[in-house]
Amino acid sequence: MKILVTGGLGFIGSHTVVELQNEGFEVVIIDNLSNAEEKVLEGIIAITGKKPIFEKLDLREKNSVKEFFTKHADVAGVIHFAASKAVGESVENPLLYYENNINALVYLLQELQQKTDASFIFSSSCTVYGQAEKMPITEDASVQPAISPYGNTKQIGEEIIQDVAKVSNIKAILLRYFNPIGAHSSAEIGELPIGVPQNLVPFITQTGMGLRKELSVFGSDYPTSDGTCVRDYIHVVDLAKAHVIALKRLIENKNEAKVEVFNVGTGTGSTVLEVIQSFEKVSGQKLPYKLVDRREGDVIEAYADTQKANKILGWKAESTLDQAIESAWKWEKKIRS
Repeated sequence: MKILVTGGLGFIGSHTVVELQNEGFEVVIIDNLSNAEEKVLEGIIAITGKKPIFEKLDLREKNSVKEFFTKHADVAGVIHFAASKAVGESVENPLLYYENNINALVYLLQELQQKTDASFIFSSSCTVYGQAEKMPITEDASVQPAISPYGNTKQIGEEIIQDVAKVSNIKAILLRYFNPIGAHSSAEIGELPIGVPQNLVPFITQTGMGLRKELSVFGSDYPTSDGTCVRDYIHVVDLAKAHVIALKRLIENKNEAKVEVFNVGTGTGSTVLEVIQSFEKVSGQKLPYKLVDRREGDVIEAYADTQKANKILGWKAESTLDQAIESAWKWEKKIRS
């Protein structure tokens, strides 16, 4: 069965391609290489022994999307990762985010709705909850007004999928992830940000390697245990496995509604300082950092209630924070060696 993975050379996409291939799926990747490198394919092949089909194209180009589905008419399901994902950048350049994250989704769904049966897994985000009123966050928590254009594109994306599913043969699962970190245990693939990292853990590991002078911790006066923001950090391999389980659920028609929603996290919140302490423990070295002002668009805390995914999907995060940080550090050392 052929599965399309958009953004399949990116961080979460590449790990999901590995898990799909390990489960016997034929994978075709679309990526425009705006935030990924083609050499990631070598890592995927090294782990799985199989080469996925790779099509370099930009999902914002409607005709290219149409041509792709003409060429690959046998695509049975889509896992859609391709999107811009930095909160800060989205505040500075909202139109980039609306074009990239909304147009691409629309063009994909336009092609899928012509099929008699289509399974669609959407890469959503806990940002749709905004600053949730209580922790941990359940799937029933109200979707708050977005505090960044990035978060808004995820909310709008979910609404578009809900609307299209009502009037088409598309069935979908929206996976609202918390904070993916880490790398494959083989260190063949991992997070490879182009330019200055926008996420905490690659900035930590690059600082640990001496590529960055020091880490800036945004905000030290939040109402949390140590004054820094709290997030739910999930190992990327655990997250990738959740996508495969969700996809199988749709393919096997086990879904209970046309569109289902699941939180994907560990259920445990960690402060920024706790993540730094974890890195110092697994690396055996001190990390230079400074406390600076809060950053626009950041919520105080967000961690998942994962009972629904645990019970209905039969999925559970298995790796600890230390294990995830250790895998990220192993990957960083490998790519800098």
